[in-house]
Amino acid sequence: MGILSFEKVTLTKGGQTLLQDINWQIKSGENWAILGLNGAGKSLLLQMIAGNLWPTSGKITVLGEVFGQTNLPDLSRRIGWVATVLQNKFYPQDLAEEIVLSGKFASVGLWQSYQASELLAAKELLHSLGCGHLLGKPYQVLSQGEKQLVLIARALMPKPQLLILDEPCTGLDLFAREELLQKIHLISQQPEAPTLLLVTHHTEEILPAINHVLMLKSGEIFKQGPRAELFTPEVLTAFYQKPIAMEVYGENRLIVYPKSLS
Repeated sequence: MGILSFEKVTLTKGGQTLLQDINWQIKSGENWAILGLNGAGKSLLLQMIAGNLWPTSGKITVLGEVFGQTNLPDLSRRIGWVATVLQNKFYPQDLAEEIVLSGKFASVGLWQSYQASELLAAKELLHSLGCGHLLGKPYQVLSQGEKQLVLIARALMPKPQLLILDEPCTGLDLFAREELLQKIHLISQQPEAPTLLLVTHHTEEILPAINHVLMLKSGEIFKQGPRAELFTPEVLTAFYQKPIAMEVYGENRLIVYPKSLS
């Protein structure tokens, strides 16, 4: 089954074209990154995947469901979503495992009755991510990096088929960022791992497990395809339209920065 398909998708608002002729597919077994600078249209694409924005023209299919012919609330339960902007939505006094469990019900706070086995599953999920030390801790005392880890566990609680990571490293220091990326790598190696869709400004956050990249620029696809084919000096220089320098970072990761700083 295909994970996602955009067919000639265009979005206009107030006479302005925000996304133009987007043709893009994610196949089962692929993990993707969306790479782009501010204003490229990355957030708009995510909002369309979630069904919060509808295209002016074109066709969107997510997890086999065609938008306009499916129940979006049911579909949303098959998609995990992690974003820094979600951090402020949760109650300060809620425990880490309670927030993880709330992902099963797609709620903020636990308002539904639940079984002891479900709470145990939430605790085991935290343990599996190496976050057992967060058990019993109120949300308000967690660091920003710890909050992101809890939100990732929450997104995984309903066992989604697609996990969207919307600039998950925003606001993290170097060490917290690397710890978070290590956890994401761990998730990607699980036997029943969801398809990953990472949105970022920074090439060094694109892990080896993410094997395809969509390069978005001014609301249009600049290039897309296997990461190895796109992460070349020629393609990246054309993408940024400024001289760039590149360095290998860690295991099969790449830092791109302005050549004037090299």
